[in-house]
Amino acid sequence: MAAEKGRAFLIKIGNGEASEAFEIIGGMRSTSFKINNEMVDATHKGSGGWREILAGAGIRHISLSGSGIFTNSAAEKNLQAKAMTSSVDNYEIIFESGDKFKGAFQVTHLEYSGDHNGERSYNMAFESSGAVVFTEV
Repeated sequence: MAAEKGRAFLIKIGNGEASEAFEIIGGMRSTSFKINNEMVDATHKGSGGWREILAGAGIRHISLSGSGIFTNSAAEKNLQAKAMTSSVDNYEIIFESGDKFKGAFQVTHLEYSGDHNGERSYNMAFESSGAVVFTEV
């Protein structure tokens, strides 16, 4: 497996149309993707003192985060609108290889910051809602 460039790890936001199109959230500098699996402890007296985990149980979810430079793109405005309404919308997470995850997410955090002698930047976080589909190229 070849190494992949971090700059090619993108989050795309859906436009909500019937034939949904996805646009890259502009100005991104860093992106993070985390698969979370809740563990269900099934240890009992017959486990011999060793913990046992119940496979396939628990709640699975995906967390996304990212940060970047504010560019006033249409995708950034769309993201802000979705954050303001707490809506659950479709997003794509694309890797350099072309592999992608696609699913519904809610913006759980959107923060803007800027220094007097620097650029305006943003930080964002998302949590999945429902199944997230992985497509391998």
